[in-house]
Amino acid sequence: MTLPTPSLPLDGSDFPVRRIFCIGRNYADHAAEMGNEVDREKPFFFTKSAHALTGPGDVPYPPGTTDLHHEVELVLAIGTELVDATPEAAAAAIVGRAVGIDMTRRDLQAEAKDKRRPWDAAKDFDFSAVVAPLSSAPAGPGIRLTVNGAVRQDGRLDQMIFSEAEIVAFLSTLYRLMPGDLVMTGTPAGVSALQRGDRIEAEVDGLPPLSALIV
Repeated sequence: MTLPTPSLPLDGSDFPVRRIFCIGRNYADHAAEMGNEVDREKPFFFTKSAHALTGPGDVPYPPGTTDLHHEVELVLAIGTELVDATPEAAAAAIVGRAVGIDMTRRDLQAEAKDKRRPWDAAKDFDFSAVVAPLSSAPAGPGIRLTVNGAVRQDGRLDQMIFSEAEIVAFLSTLYRLMPGDLVMTGTPAGVSALQRGDRIEAEVDGLPPLSALIV
């Protein structure tokens, strides 16, 4: 059976999604709350399958965890091929932006860190990349997330250690980026656990908002 290609709306058209890259520890306050240091010289990345993508609406609580966390992020959509790109070329290749949530099985991540194992089971699972419709509009400055009306995360995009262009340019030294690739740019402080029945509202200024219900 051939699965349909995941996609997101982009200004009324369709943006087929090829891969999802995620940068880790791109906000110093989030790294600190997780007990981690940040590397200001070289970013690091993990990935999610395009089939982890889901849009606003119901998000099932995943199996295998009792500690599901939200991480609100700015998401970038790549529209042209990039290899060893300059920051200027990387910035020009970004054709859309959205607010997204990197869902994380925090208990599995902690176990993987403790045993020096990969994070795949903690980060890449069904419905773990919740992303609003893309927009070609500029983003910022604010990024925030509420759960049941209470503010959990409230930050600014200028708090990112690596900028949009720096993230995409560095990523293009590791991979041949292609149209359809998404890049999740990290999360500010305030990540916390979710329960079934929780209503999440996520926003990046200037972009379509995201609403999700954990079921």
